[in-house]
Amino acid sequence: MASELAADILAELRHRNETLASAESLTGGMIGALLTDVPGASASYLGGVISYATGLKAVLAGVEEATLAELGPVAARTAIEMAHGVAVKCKADWGLAATGVAGPDDQNGHPVGQVFVAVSHLPSDLLSVRELALEGDRMMIRQLAADASLRLLGEALRLVPTKE
Repeated sequence: MASELAADILAELRHRNETLASAESLTGGMIGALLTDVPGASASYLGGVISYATGLKAVLAGVEEATLAELGPVAARTAIEMAHGVAVKCKADWGLAATGVAGPDDQNGHPVGQVFVAVSHLPSDLLSVRELALEGDRMMIRQLAADASLRLLGEALRLVPTKE
């Protein structure tokens, strides 16, 4: 069942005649699924990449190799570069990204639940990132990360109030 926010986002993008692409790591396609559950999503959602492996974040999502070498896959800059990179690679106006640790174990010093979501709007050079400390089991963290990604995009589109 489509989320109301996903439907609102796609309607707004259609109204603006703009497009969206996503780059997902820990969410493994959940963002794309939330968007494509909405009938008519293809009018604005071009698609995305699941760059689960660190190396694919560079190859598929456009993250700089230097960023991955210096900061790794779980970092604000990595998320920003994923959002920007997928928008560029897919020729979309907007890019949306999520990366982090879903568990069950910590990853390279990053705790379970540490997640970064990011949005990029190429025409305006907008870049926004949010760090999250999510709680729950692996599935819950992944779902909350996908929802938080859509929320960040909804905020950028001024569809929902900015979360303080």
